Amino acid sequence: MDSYIERPPRPGLAGVVRTVWIQRTGAAAQVQRNLPTGGVEIHFPIGGAAQLVGPLTGPEVEVIPPRTTIVGVRFLPGTAPPLPAMLDDLVDQRLSLAELWGRTADRLVEAMARAETPERALLALQSHLLREYRRAAPVDPLVRAAVRALMPWRAVHIDALAGHLALSGSQLRRRCLQAVGVSPKVLQRTLRFQGFLALAQAGAAASGRPGADGVAGLAVDVGYADQAHLSRECLRLTGQTPTQLLGGTVDRCACGHDHSASYQPFLARFGQDRASRRT
Repeated sequence: MDSYIERPPRPGLAGVVRTVWIQRTGAAAQVQRNLPTGGVEIHFPIGGAAQLVGPLTGPEVEVIPPRTTIVGVRFLPGTAPPLPAMLDDLVDQRLSLAELWGRTADRLVEAMARAETPERALLALQSHLLREYRRAAPVDPLVRAAVRALMPWRAVHIDALAGHLALSGSQLRRRCLQAVGVSPKVLQRTLRFQGFLALAQAGAAASGRPGADGVAGLAVDVGYADQAHLSRECLRLTGQTPTQLLGGTVDRCACGHDHSASYQPFLARFGQDRASRRT
C-alpha cells in the first residue's frame, strides 16, 4: 500500500529544513508530481542512489517504481546543504548526490544502509546534515531576510525590499540566484502559490473580503488579483488547474497525503497577519 508520512525536522535543522518525509509505494508504480517550493530537496531511495532535486520553476513528473521506500528532506529557500556549485546552476535539474559530495556521499550511503528501518535511515540522514551545517559557512543573512519578506500574505515590491536591505536591485538578484537559484520575483511567485496550497489543504476559510469566498477568497487572501490570476499561476507552476491539482476540493490534495508539517510556516504567518489586521 502507498504511504507518505511527513514531519518537521530535528530541532537543530529547523532553521534550514522545511520538512522531512518517508514515502513508500505498493505493488504498482506511482506517478509523482514534484512542485516548485523555492528550495532544494534530497531524495534518498533505500538501497538506491540518492539525488538532489534542484530548485524547480515548473512541475517535475517522475515515476517511482513499485515497492520503493524513499526518505527525503525539503530545504527552505536559501538554505541548501553545502554544494560545489551555485544554486542557479542546478535549477530544474536532478543530480546524483555522489557526484556532488563524493566520498561524503559514500559515507552517508553506508550509514543509511546500516539503518534497520526507514525511520532510522531518516534520522541518520538528518544527523549527517547537522554535521555538515556545523562545518559550513553560515546562510547569507540578507538572503534569509529577503526570503522572510517574500513569504505570502503581504505585498512586497522587490525594489523596496532591496532598498530595505541596503542592496541595489541587481545585488539582491545576484545573491538570490546564487543562494536560492531563482530571482526574487520568481521566488515571490513560488512562495505565494505555496501559501495558497497551505490554506487550501488546511481547510482555511477565506477572510471574508467582499465578493471573495471559497477558492476565489483564498486566492485574494494570499495575494492574487483574482481567481483567474491564481489559475494562470497554477498552470505555470504545476501543469494543472487548481481543481485538477486539489482533486476537485480545496481541503486536500488529489494524492490524499497529509502535508500539514510542510505548510506550518505558511499557516503561522497567515495567522500572524490576520491578527495584525485586527489590531
